[in-house]
Amino acid sequence: MKKFFLMLFFAFGICFGQKQDDTAGLEITYFRGNVLPHTTDLYHLQGHPEGFMVSALMKTHGKKEWHSAYNFPDYGVYFLYQNYNNEFLGRSYATGGLYNFYFLKRHLKLLLCQGITYATNPYNKEFNSKNKAFGTELLANTNIGFSFKDEKLIGKIGFEAGILLTHSSNGRIKSPNSGINTYLLNMGLSYNFENKSRCDSDSLRLKKSSVEAVHFDLFFKTGVNESPIINSGQHPFYHFGIYADKRLNRKSGLQLGTELFLTTSIKDYIKYKSVAFPELGIDPNTDYKRVGVFVGHELFVNKISIVTQVGYYVYRPFKDDISMYDRLGLKYYISKNVAVGFDVKTHLFFAEALEFGIDYRL
Repeated sequence: MKKFFLMLFFAFGICFGQKQDDTAGLEITYFRGNVLPHTTDLYHLQGHPEGFMVSALMKTHGKKEWHSAYNFPDYGVYFLYQNYNNEFLGRSYATGGLYNFYFLKRHLKLLLCQGITYATNPYNKEFNSKNKAFGTELLANTNIGFSFKDEKLIGKIGFEAGILLTHSSNGRIKSPNSGINTYLLNMGLSYNFENKSRCDSDSLRLKKSSVEAVHFDLFFKTGVNESPIINSGQHPFYHFGIYADKRLNRKSGLQLGTELFLTTSIKDYIKYKSVAFPELGIDPNTDYKRVGVFVGHELFVNKISIVTQVGYYVYRPFKDDISMYDRLGLKYYISKNVAVGFDVKTHLFFAEALEFGIDYRL
């Protein structure tokens, strides 16, 4: 707990210490809700989670072109505490980065967060065997929220109320990993440290065309994961691919590509199922490799982009999962042609891999 508050304090210091035209803000919200059971392994993990979220914000005013392009969003860091009110799930502490996007004359707020979670009660064969939601203490954390907000309810003090969806998963770095989702009602207060009017949009910058011709990109993603069998061991994976991308405008680009999956944990899983379930008639020498095709969308925000992809396996000799897969991830552009990032690859609600990768635009 102390380590997380130190991390939060350090991050707040960085956020508030920026010497730029952006101004500082603070949000504190309380929430309460329910666990969303997306598998039978979670039906007994019920309760009414509650907690709070503290966010340190930098509020944009048009210094950079992307500020006005996205209607002057906020960016910053967050700390989220959640008590699941369930003896098997325990509590969690999360921290990371966030964006607030505004609509309807800044009364509707979309919150997007990505970070890491420390969970107090992961799966343990002897002491906590009923928690099949997560098998490690450290998890990836994603939060999405919608709320109605009045930024100037009383002077610099604002009020908001809405809904918050949280997701924590280790990307099957270690099994079990059904992941945990909660849906919550939240309400809270905000405070702006300075009163500053937003600048007018820079029309010259906004008129600059962002439309580009089709380019081709190579990518490589790697990491470790474990098969669905608990304690079967971690194995590396290597995912290679190529895709064509078409930049449509300042904010959006489309992708169409193909990739090869060399997920080595599947090798042992095939052998295990061929022995444990002989009635399935699985050949222990079945090829573990997979080939997929995918379409994707990339949302560009400054040097960071949000990537979503949906794919289909065109080659998959071992048919244990569904034929569709999807990704959600972040990319950071080191230069115009090179980006690094991480993604969560899933089959609907079930994570398969937490991928760390690099992209090169040809």
